[in-house]
Amino acid sequence: MEMKISNCFPTQKWCGGAPFSRQVNVRFYPLPSQRLLPASGKMRQRRNFSLQNKKKQTKTINIERPPDVDLQSSDDVDSDTEKMSKRSLSSSNQEVSIEENVDTLTETKSSDEITYSSVDSNEEGRPSSVHLKDLIGMIRNAEKNIHLLNEARVHALEELQKVLGEKEDLHGKINILEMKLAETDARLRVASQEKIHVELLEDQLEKIKNELSSSRGSEENVLHVNNSVPLSHSDSVNSLSEEFDSLRKENILLKQDLQAMKSGLSLVKETDERILMLEKERSVLESSLSELESKLAASQEDVSELSSLKLECKNLYEKVEHLQALLAKATKQADQAISVLQQNQELRKKVDRLEESLEEASIYKLSSEKLQQYNEQMQQKIKLLDERLQRSDEEIQSYVQLHQDSVKEFQDTLDNLKNETKKKALDEPVNEMPSEFWSWLLLMIEGWSMEKKISKDDAKLLRELVWKRDGSICDAYMSCKEKNDREILAAFLRFTSSPTRPGLHIIHIAAEMAPVAKVGGLGDVVAGLGKALQEKGHLVEIVLPKYDCMQYESIKDMKVLDVVVESYFDGRLYKNNIWTGIVEGLPVYFIEPQHPGKFFCRGQLYGEHDDFKRFSFFSRVALELLLQAEKRPDIIHCHDWQTAFVAPLYWEIYVPKGLDSARICFTCHNFEYQGTAAASELTSCGLDAYHLNKPDRMQDNSANDRINPVKGAIVFSNIVTTVSPTYAQEVRSAQGGKGLHATINSHSKKFAGILNGIDTDAWNPASDNFLKVQYSASDIDGKIQNKEALRRLLGLSSSDFRQPLVGCITRLVPQKGVHLIRHAIYRTLELGGQFVLLGSSPVPHIQREFEDIGNHFQNHEHARLVLKYDEALSHLIYAASDMLIIPSIFEPCGLTQMIAMRYGSIPIARKTGGLNDSVFDVDDDSIPLQFRNGFTFVTADEQGFNNALERAFNYYMNNAETWKELVQKDMSIDFSWDSSASQYEELYEKAVLRARAASRS
Repeated sequence: MEMKISNCFPTQKWCGGAPFSRQVNVRFYPLPSQRLLPASGKMRQRRNFSLQNKKKQTKTINIERPPDVDLQSSDDVDSDTEKMSKRSLSSSNQEVSIEENVDTLTETKSSDEITYSSVDSNEEGRPSSVHLKDLIGMIRNAEKNIHLLNEARVHALEELQKVLGEKEDLHGKINILEMKLAETDARLRVASQEKIHVELLEDQLEKIKNELSSSRGSEENVLHVNNSVPLSHSDSVNSLSEEFDSLRKENILLKQDLQAMKSGLSLVKETDERILMLEKERSVLESSLSELESKLAASQEDVSELSSLKLECKNLYEKVEHLQALLAKATKQADQAISVLQQNQELRKKVDRLEESLEEASIYKLSSEKLQQYNEQMQQKIKLLDERLQRSDEEIQSYVQLHQDSVKEFQDTLDNLKNETKKKALDEPVNEMPSEFWSWLLLMIEGWSMEKKISKDDAKLLRELVWKRDGSICDAYMSCKEKNDREILAAFLRFTSSPTRPGLHIIHIAAEMAPVAKVGGLGDVVAGLGKALQEKGHLVEIVLPKYDCMQYESIKDMKVLDVVVESYFDGRLYKNNIWTGIVEGLPVYFIEPQHPGKFFCRGQLYGEHDDFKRFSFFSRVALELLLQAEKRPDIIHCHDWQTAFVAPLYWEIYVPKGLDSARICFTCHNFEYQGTAAASELTSCGLDAYHLNKPDRMQDNSANDRINPVKGAIVFSNIVTTVSPTYAQEVRSAQGGKGLHATINSHSKKFAGILNGIDTDAWNPASDNFLKVQYSASDIDGKIQNKEALRRLLGLSSSDFRQPLVGCITRLVPQKGVHLIRHAIYRTLELGGQFVLLGSSPVPHIQREFEDIGNHFQNHEHARLVLKYDEALSHLIYAASDMLIIPSIFEPCGLTQMIAMRYGSIPIARKTGGLNDSVFDVDDDSIPLQFRNGFTFVTADEQGFNNALERAFNYYMNNAETWKELVQKDMSIDFSWDSSASQYEELYEKAVLRARAASRS
């Protein structure tokens, strides 16, 4: 008969109640893995098997593999221990029995289990080694499981002792609480008696009060009688008075006793409250005592169950002893089988080695034959190579000769081109000369004039020749440009003709100019507007501070003049060095103060504690430069609060000194920044603070003791502009004007809004060297390649080239709608797009917030934040992005949306300021179709922004051809400075004509 064998121990969980301090985990070791023998390796019964080894009928044993045995809580212990004694050792489909006289175990193979036979043998009587190994492992695991059961029993006894000890402790605590309760009852009885005593005393006090009232009445009667009775009754009166005194003293004592009783009564009330607390405590302790008693009863039941476990363990020991006896018999047979198997394995290894060596020998034989053939082929190839090498040497010689001939021919051609270039340079039309050439001639003449090398009249004459770009002076310079300055000067002085004026002389005084000193849009406006006016034939010059942090590589022909300009400040004169250079084709003067405060050597343009002093000093030096250089400009154009001092300084100080030819134009790029300071600060630059600190001049509208430079410029300028028509309307309100709306409205006749332009040479995707691939409106395929280049640069996913990319390039300040920018990052990702942010914040907490967001998306495949300024990266983002967000709270003009459209990135903007004048919604039927170029929203909240962003995504994903047409239309819009410069030109000319008419009258 066959027996099915698995594990021989039932599943059981030991339980530990709440009083146990720790749990004991008991794990039964599983049986070793049963291995299937191949059919050829099985041992079968033979017909000549002896009768004494005939098969005996056995019962099947199927023992489940137990899970880990651990200690449960006390709530489960009763049910588990009761079931343990009744549980059978197999499931409903399996029998479990152990027979003491087991002699044979046979192994059979099925799909789910392996059966063993302990007496199967071959003809030679050797048992199977696999059967014996598994049987040995099973017996060893049974021993380990019994050992673990003993340890669990010991732990259970230890825990039981702890429970009994805790029970005794609890009995002691209960006795203490009962004693405290008895004491509290006694105190309550005493307090009730004292309360009764107090009530009696209060009754007595009432009686005494009544007696006192009656005694006072009698005392008055006695006094009245005493006045009428004769002197003989004085003794009785004295006795009555003594009685009254004693009554008064007694009354005082009674009042004191009453006060003491009241205090005692308050103590009794407190005692009552304490008794209530103690009663609550007692009830809690009683409940905990009942719980402990129940746990103790459960633990006693556990002890009773332990005795039953002991009996089971004893039975298991007896079974293990029987199995050990079987193991001893099987061990000898297993050793013999193992030795046979080892011999078989060694023989197989030897056979394998012989086969490998035979294969190697055959391979070597084949390889030697092939090697011989290969050598013959190589010899033939070497002969062919020698022949080819000889032919190639001949060809190389011929090529060398041809190269020498071509080099000689190229040299002759180059010499001819050089000669032609020299001739062409002399014959080149004047109109084709670059603006840098005329600016250089102008600066050279100005330097001669300031260094007193030529007279004022000669300087004026030469300046006007350069101004109108006269061809003769160009020819004169080209003929002697290789000579020294003295010979060039002599050649220039030969000109005596009087040319006519070609246009206006305009001087910009500003704190910024792109690209040498740029923080925001102001620098772009000064450079772009200056170049546009120069191209219209006007003489344009720029005056800037000489910062130590400028981009000096963008300045051509920079040099210091051999002249020193002195200016007044803080009660004394300070020297200033004057530098000249060419920036973007414009002549620029750089002022370097020799002030001990090192005003412009701070490593940054703005943000210093003394900005008011720094820029008021610069404004005065700039006018002093014009005065000492004897310039007669038609327009002096100043920008923002940093140079707003120019307007009052011009009219209050420099017009009386003779600098009176100009009209003043002031442009405020952002009314958020007004540069207010204490009125006393104005005296440093020489202005009369008492005279100017008045409501109709420079006094700040919100503080009587403060000066507002922007207000002063509005009052003292002939022309006042801001940077877009919509913003010009917004600043007339209290919210938009930031306190200056009343002043603006009172000077509305000279106030105008002109939309800024962009430098279409610097921002041109067809010639932008920062891009991976240049492109234009007629061929926009380059946007896809730039998009791929940006993704690689920033480590973004490139799996879907049609996935929309949203860009944002901005300063992270509240004006720019930082809360909407933050929201845009997450909303873009939710819609399935990618997001790139480039910008930084001067506000520390905003910078930290976006740094945290950037760290969160550091390794994200669809979002990246670059929190710094990077000129090259900004160009690439404009070119790569499909959309660009500008969710500004207010925006005076904004150049970002214009640059974005120039590069084919569709703007998503809020309708405010210059954004309202340049971005028109594609779904707005009130706008002509040819002007619709983006997506807009009105309210500065997440709902409004989401509506615009979602419409843009839907348009991009579902209308590919229409989106392409929109991109091409936006790239074709003219946002150059030409139109804006024409509007400024008109304002300038009107102001100059009015001034000339006034002077004639």
